Amino acid sequence: MPRLALITGASSGIGREFARIHALRGGDLIIVARRQDELDALKSELETGHGVSVRVIAADLTDSAAVTRLCDAVRAEPIDVLINNAGFGGQGLHVDRPLDRELAMIDLNVKALVTLCHDIGGAMARRGSGRILNVGSTAGMMPGPLQAIYFATKAFVRSYSLALAEELRDSGVTVTVLAPGYVETEFADTADLRGTGLVKGGGRTPASVAKFGYEQMTAGRLHVINEGVLGFVLNWLAPLLPHRVMMRVVRKLQTKA
Repeated sequence: MPRLALITGASSGIGREFARIHALRGGDLIIVARRQDELDALKSELETGHGVSVRVIAADLTDSAAVTRLCDAVRAEPIDVLINNAGFGGQGLHVDRPLDRELAMIDLNVKALVTLCHDIGGAMARRGSGRILNVGSTAGMMPGPLQAIYFATKAFVRSYSLALAEELRDSGVTVTVLAPGYVETEFADTADLRGTGLVKGGGRTPASVAKFGYEQMTAGRLHVINEGVLGFVLNWLAPLLPHRVMMRVVRKLQTKA
């Protein structure tokens, strides 16, 4: 497996598990997130346990200036793997939620991801090799009442990543979209989803989702869903439903009891 990976949102959840998997396979890392302490702890764990080199960059990627500084800081690095994992959601009526939080969601889930794909993906293409894994969501395959912006950002990630994969197909760079269902991470708390049907039944573990996504990225797959039944429903059954029926189903799942 290629040696150096940059992973955003690496301080917890799926991002942290991606870092552990890459280190287990002997790869060096650049790990990025807001929380310095958690990144430092992960660096110590991985360097001690696997003998790899880990560079920590604490950055709030909702800030476009911070994204630019990150790109500048790693431009000379021969990054072989880019995993865009950072992102957040938020439950509630769009017009009732603070606009600054909705725009910050777009800044992180969309603008930061695009900037890193453009900058690091461009360097990969010029070198003739690389792997990009963009963490989307099954949310990107439908509209999302009560999480309108989050679902829309993940729809963007899906469409953008598929197009980018085709553009880079002859360059030696692959682009994979990982579209998991619900995963038991900090996401539910950050998005204020506790008490909704979406999270009531529990979800997959971050470790299992990261393992699936990493393996699919390594294989150069295009768009992958970690749950077979869910993938069948979304790919073959959901498109047959009238839009309003689908939206009522999603809204009910995201309504608090």
